[in-house]
Amino acid sequence: MPFQTGRQTRSLRGRIPWAVAGVIAAICVLPHISVLIAAFMGSTETLQSLAETVLGRYTRATVLLLVLVVVFSTVIGTVSAWLVTTTEFRGRRLLEIALVLPLAFPAYVLAYAYTHVLDHPGIVQTTLRAVTGWGPRDYWFPEIRSLGGAAAMLTFVLYPYVYLLARAAFASQSATTFYAAQSLGQTRLGAFWRVSLPMARPAIASGAMLVGMETIADFGTVSYFGVQTFAVGIYSSWFTFADRAAAAQLSLGLLSFALLLAIVERINRGEARYAFGRKFEHMPRVKLTGIASKLAFTVCFLPAFLGCILPVIMLSEMALGSEQDLLSPRYLQFARNSVTLGLCAAVITVAVALLFGSLARNRKSRFATIVLYIGRMGYAVPGGVIAVGLLVPFAYFDNTLDAYMRATFGISTGLLFTGSIWLLVCAYMIRFLAAAIGAYEGGVAVINPNMDAAARVLGQSEWGLLRRVHFPLLRPSLFTALLIVFVDVMKELPATLIMRPFNFDTLAVQAHRLASDERLAGAAVPSLVIVAIGTLPVILLCRRIRNEQGQTKEGA
Repeated sequence: MPFQTGRQTRSLRGRIPWAVAGVIAAICVLPHISVLIAAFMGSTETLQSLAETVLGRYTRATVLLLVLVVVFSTVIGTVSAWLVTTTEFRGRRLLEIALVLPLAFPAYVLAYAYTHVLDHPGIVQTTLRAVTGWGPRDYWFPEIRSLGGAAAMLTFVLYPYVYLLARAAFASQSATTFYAAQSLGQTRLGAFWRVSLPMARPAIASGAMLVGMETIADFGTVSYFGVQTFAVGIYSSWFTFADRAAAAQLSLGLLSFALLLAIVERINRGEARYAFGRKFEHMPRVKLTGIASKLAFTVCFLPAFLGCILPVIMLSEMALGSEQDLLSPRYLQFARNSVTLGLCAAVITVAVALLFGSLARNRKSRFATIVLYIGRMGYAVPGGVIAVGLLVPFAYFDNTLDAYMRATFGISTGLLFTGSIWLLVCAYMIRFLAAAIGAYEGGVAVINPNMDAAARVLGQSEWGLLRRVHFPLLRPSLFTALLIVFVDVMKELPATLIMRPFNFDTLAVQAHRLASDERLAGAAVPSLVIVAIGTLPVILLCRRIRNEQGQTKEGA
């Protein structure tokens, strides 16, 4: 009997991770289901009103913005990746890192900086009028607060997604295929166009899909520039018009955009495989001189300058002239709120990624595969959609419970879930779980399965295998995942605006509020803090990539 009891206890302990993973997976899929239900439960009058008024405008703006940002980000990221990977010119090593730095900037921060400089009262137009003597109507100047301006801001901060993946793809290509194309009469440019670019196409397409996901999810930039996209419509319907049915129906439209992009990426990837010969030879860099060197430097320098260097200069100048005191109790509270949310969300998200990944590795089953797939789905869902998808069911639960407790016991329970930060942390976990899973899989891929078998032979349980073998080896990858999620939470705006508890503001919310009130100089202060924190994981990522490249060259 004691043996039977012990076996039952071990069996129960073995089922606990499955139960926890199932509950978390259900929470991750809840926004999709609740948005779908709420959208169809809304009246047809709401849907008809949307179709007659704003739906067409939202669709056109979202599609046009998506096309512009994806096309320009793909071109900039691919060309700069090819130049820094296959050529040698003055400043290449510095630009190799500088091209990644715009990834630390939220697009809405760039929007504040460029508006301060390029808008009508900004220094550029003011200087132009002073030098030429023109009046406000005597000249034409590009309007920064427009769809084109929003596309430019998003392009400056999102092209690094394409750059990083394209650079890795070009660096992994063997020079033998390139030489074979040249021996068949192709010029260097022709070999790039016919051989290197098609081989890197899956990586470039994956980067372009990431850019597309971030574009349709953006709220801060488009709302500040007055561009009417689905993301802006969701927020306006929820807060301005208090129409939850309209918010849910618009969320369903935005979710359809996101899922369509995910399907396109999956179809593009398909079952494609590329076969390389046994001999791998690194591509020698072509040394550029004269005009060619200056042109390559300019092409790579401009994106980094416009997406990082110039905004930092502009924000610093704005912050020095503002009346915002970063060390005041009010700002310290904003910083504490941001850091609290970031740390809680990062720890929980990485822990869930570790749980999902370990189950998929140790217990290969259909359930583990489905759970892992559900965990990856969150990145395809914009923050505003997740916020609406969580608030609708949990608000219904809170109101139902409160009504029951009032009627039965005369006690008000208030808002247990929708009034706390934990539902917001849950939204962050759903949104950024895919990034943490990706970091886990990148780290676990180098762990030989034979190590798992050896640990099992020595009597280690699954928990012991994770604690004594996997976790020590995964520390660098998990630490990187923690930093990435932490910074993404610091930058995240739409879900925070919709779901934050009353009187619980963050640096991102404060920057958005000040910019909405046209206090751009004040918005520069919290924006600079967000950028400073975001630069840390970007530098860490660059160092890790450079170390991996160095190890690859030594191994070759």
